Amino acid sequence: QVQLVESGGGLVQAGDSLRLSCAASGGTFSNYAMGWFRQAPGKERQFVATITRSGTNTDYAASVKGRFTVSRDNAKNTVYLQMNSLKPEDTAVYYCAAASLYRIGGRSPNEYDYWGQGTQVTVSS
Repeated sequence: QVQLVESGGGLVQAGDSLRLSCAASGGTFSNYAMGWFRQAPGKERQFVATITRSGTNTDYAASVKGRFTVSRDNAKNTVYLQMNSLKPEDTAVYYCAAASLYRIGGRSPNEYDYWGQGTQVTVSS
């Protein structure tokens, strides 16, 4: 029903900034809370951020709070993750996800029904 495509990843140095985008299609974008997750090699997929349907409320993992900002543009069917002051420990594949229809997105991957293919973010020191 919903297809998600991430973009914007790349190789940057510590302290740099990067903005990820996630374009949605195949559904009514404003019906879905959206989330960002990341997964490093050998580790479990971890919560990064979530944003409500209207974009009025957000939640962040403690490790990124104050550095990352999630936002959305429902007219463009796109959710963003602005990442500032990047650290080597931010290196991971980043995934966007759409929550169950009309539900508030939480911190568990199990609360999300649709996933993008991921985009690699590598932060060197």
